Amino acid sequence: MHKFLFKHIDNSGLIVFRIIFGLLCFLEAVGAIFTGWIRRTLIEPEFTFSFIGFEWLQPLPGDWMYAYYAVMGIFGLFIMLGYKYRLSVLMFAVMWTGTYLMQKSSYNNHYYLLMLLSFLMVFFPANRYASIDVKLNPALKSNSMPSWCKWFFVLQLFILYTYASAAKFYPDWLDGSVMKILMRSKADFYVVGDLLQQETVHYILAYGGILFDGLIIPLLLVKRTRKYAFFASIFFHLFNSFIFHIGIFPYMSLAFSLFFFEPKTIKNIFLKRKDYYDADEVIIPKYNTVLLALFSIYFIIQIALPLRHHFFKGDVLWTEEGHRLSWRMMLRAKSGRTFYKVVNANTNDPIPIKLNDYLTKKQQRGAQTKPDIIWQFAQHLKKDFATKGIPIKVYVNSYVRVNGKPSKQLIDPKVDLANEKWQHFKHHDWILPSE
Repeated sequence: MHKFLFKHIDNSGLIVFRIIFGLLCFLEAVGAIFTGWIRRTLIEPEFTFSFIGFEWLQPLPGDWMYAYYAVMGIFGLFIMLGYKYRLSVLMFAVMWTGTYLMQKSSYNNHYYLLMLLSFLMVFFPANRYASIDVKLNPALKSNSMPSWCKWFFVLQLFILYTYASAAKFYPDWLDGSVMKILMRSKADFYVVGDLLQQETVHYILAYGGILFDGLIIPLLLVKRTRKYAFFASIFFHLFNSFIFHIGIFPYMSLAFSLFFFEPKTIKNIFLKRKDYYDADEVIIPKYNTVLLALFSIYFIIQIALPLRHHFFKGDVLWTEEGHRLSWRMMLRAKSGRTFYKVVNANTNDPIPIKLNDYLTKKQQRGAQTKPDIIWQFAQHLKKDFATKGIPIKVYVNSYVRVNGKPSKQLIDPKVDLANEKWQHFKHHDWILPSE
């Protein structure tokens, strides 16, 4: 095992990936500024729905989040250029994690992946060639890396895609109804809008998603199928980029292909002046035991997190318990109507409230269908009225539909959510069963 993981191989793939990764980090940060994402998600709301336990983590006041993202963009450029690489990627990781944890209105698995990658890249020797760091300190220059650098990416991607494929094996996905709902909003797309409404296309996309996610990593690993898998990957990710507008993720996914092709091929295409390393030295560092232990713990967590929803009562598509951090991507369509009843705890008199006075339209969508956000909003109301010296109770009447099915009651209307505790590792009985 030590010989396999610590045998040195050519590092061309990692060097090129660092350059692309840094560019994509820059584009993600700058794109958030110019598309209005920061204003809609972090500036316009009075508060944000952060991850539970991180309520103290809120956006900077005024327009300071623009400066925050501009600084992140600069760190992205530094990563790309390989300037003070480890500090730059660490600072980007910390800042990106801050914005990831401080809001859930725009949650998706791609943001989670970027958080993981940016922290992990701190440990990779990705600045040893074609970097300003090497220009300033030539002793850093190296044409090789330990092979664990490659296999770390391969294993992470295998976990991600395997869980993404497995999660699609449920009736609403298999009968094409989820894809039908997802494509309904694409009807006005130029040229392809009408095509995307066809039932045959829905089945192709549904089963194509299962097959792609389940097979892409094994097919990229096999030399005979690698080129075909890569072309399929280009089509798949560009389709997702065009149809779903999911930012940098499709392009980062394509960049991962660098770790599947022969390093010499990567070198000849992107780094023609670089010397090719083929000495196959095995260099076992003094800290190898610690490194293996940390990586083992990391991958155990990565394997375990997506399984945790099986230990909660009820269907994760309904309860959302165990949904996040689990590579459950674009699996269902959820809509609903939720009414919050605020009652003075001393007099039992109702207190009328308007959601528009507290939440943006984007936040209201989460506060109508997601149990954790519904609970968080009840807590927010409790704190807000406490500042006015009024103790309150909050009751919620919520009717939600999943994948176009008839609406069902999501929250027990008899439970005062303002005085319920959140349980991270236990099912909440105030979430009513879906059946």
